[in-house]
Amino acid sequence: MNNNNRRNFIKNIGALGISIPFVAPISGFATETELLETENQNKVDNNLPQTISILQTTDVHCQIHPHDELFWEDNKAVFRKTGGYAYMATMLNDLKKKNPNTYIIDTGDMFQGSELSVKTTGEAFVPILDALKYDLYLPGNWEVIYGKKQMQSLLGKLNAPKICTNMYHDLGEGKKGELIFQPYQIWNVAGAKIGFLGYTDPLVPIRQSPVYSKGIIYTKPEENLAHYIDVLKNQENCSYIIMIAHLGLSQQIALANMPECEGVNYILGGDTHERVRKPIVCKYAKVVEPGAFGSFIGKLDLTVQNGKVTADNYELLEVASPKIKPDPTIQKLLNEKELVYKEHIDTVIGHSTIPLYRYFVVENPIDTMILNGLKWKFPEIDIVLSNGFRFCPPRTTPDQTGNIPITNGFIFDMLPVDSTIRTAKASGKQIKDWLEKELNNVFAKDASKRFGGWVVKFKGMEITFNAFGETGKRVQTVTVNGAPIDDSKLYSILACEREGDPVDMLCRMKGVVDPKNTTSTLHTVMIDYLKNNSPITPTPTKSAKALDAPDTLLTQVTGVDYVFK
Repeated sequence: MNNNNRRNFIKNIGALGISIPFVAPISGFATETELLETENQNKVDNNLPQTISILQTTDVHCQIHPHDELFWEDNKAVFRKTGGYAYMATMLNDLKKKNPNTYIIDTGDMFQGSELSVKTTGEAFVPILDALKYDLYLPGNWEVIYGKKQMQSLLGKLNAPKICTNMYHDLGEGKKGELIFQPYQIWNVAGAKIGFLGYTDPLVPIRQSPVYSKGIIYTKPEENLAHYIDVLKNQENCSYIIMIAHLGLSQQIALANMPECEGVNYILGGDTHERVRKPIVCKYAKVVEPGAFGSFIGKLDLTVQNGKVTADNYELLEVASPKIKPDPTIQKLLNEKELVYKEHIDTVIGHSTIPLYRYFVVENPIDTMILNGLKWKFPEIDIVLSNGFRFCPPRTTPDQTGNIPITNGFIFDMLPVDSTIRTAKASGKQIKDWLEKELNNVFAKDASKRFGGWVVKFKGMEITFNAFGETGKRVQTVTVNGAPIDDSKLYSILACEREGDPVDMLCRMKGVVDPKNTTSTLHTVMIDYLKNNSPITPTPTKSAKALDAPDTLLTQVTGVDYVFK
């Protein structure tokens, strides 16, 4: 078989460029890069230092166009345009031209987060991602949004390899089957052998509707991490190990300090949309995370000499779209994929007088707008609840009215799942206990016990709390409709239904009574509210007040050298 035929054969079995698709601990196939290096082995001097550049995107959440982005500078919010796949493509291509040993990875949440994604169940993004020429993927916590089968189909259609070392087929009754994706990947480049492991959030069935991940068993990384480190180091003879992760920055830091992580050099993380500009140095590995929505590209440069990584350098690159010429091929593809839906996506349904964003841990204008809309629709409900997360980039640019337009597409950006609104009743004691659990999910002293989201949002109830207080004793005061909460009294509550949850659970609150689904959904309520009340001014009301942290708290991460900005 000549070299050209060998290369084509390798591509056909799934290897792309520099990669070996391992489906078992040992693979008998060489990569195209290995073949080329063999052909040119006399031309490469491994005694001379070379640089490998690994470019990372994550949590783009299907945001295909440039958008407003929030930065925290000089103790105030500053907004500027960033992102857009066509602009990102130009940056990626320019970086590749500067260094031929440049490779691109995405570490999750690529198929969820926009109206285009919902309308096409993610299918529109397969050719877009392929056109960007990624070299490796990791599924994120939201890749299951359309169910296990569709997740497998979407990821399976992508050209580049996918790895995940902790997602297994569920054989029923809690029995684990085989891994859904290959457990690791090896790159042979610049004379070095670099191994990759991939871990996604094992809390997916708890954080999200359990229906999404039905048929999947997740395990904690520490359950098999040491095993695969041993395989990569002692069986595959990798000189450097990188973990690509979608666990959230707190969890990634906790993992990097566990003995099971010894042997991992770097964790390229995702999930919590944190912007790590300087690697967080932990006991066993360095940890980074490159923001979200395509606003940033993480760039890890590894210096290689004699087959070993001798130095590393990391920087976070802003995708400053006004300064970048969009890639015409990618832009054309984006326009084609969006064409059928564009008129609806761009239809303005309301306006805001203030910038809309969702970055602060405790309260934000976007969440306030959602709560106001729910309370407007259901004024008889005592406490309106909304989950806490960082979905969707900000919207801050006024239109010809002088106010900020809110479109149909932005409703999907804010609320990608159009859930049914559900009511129930809970006692004051239940509500207080639930608040303690929710606050611990955000502020637990043990980083491994923190969830990825922020403080749950509510209207009709006011609380004060100590974010960094003792577990179970954070809540200091609670009032409902202006009166101190009564432990024995039943209060009406409202939240979105999570398909697959027990009947007596609402917004992760267990044991609620008289649960009832309404005829309304989140989207229909928000559209009606905006049409009837615009322009709105959703100023946060400080329903939740941290006594030991500022209102402008931007991260749940503490105890390390890191600032969100």
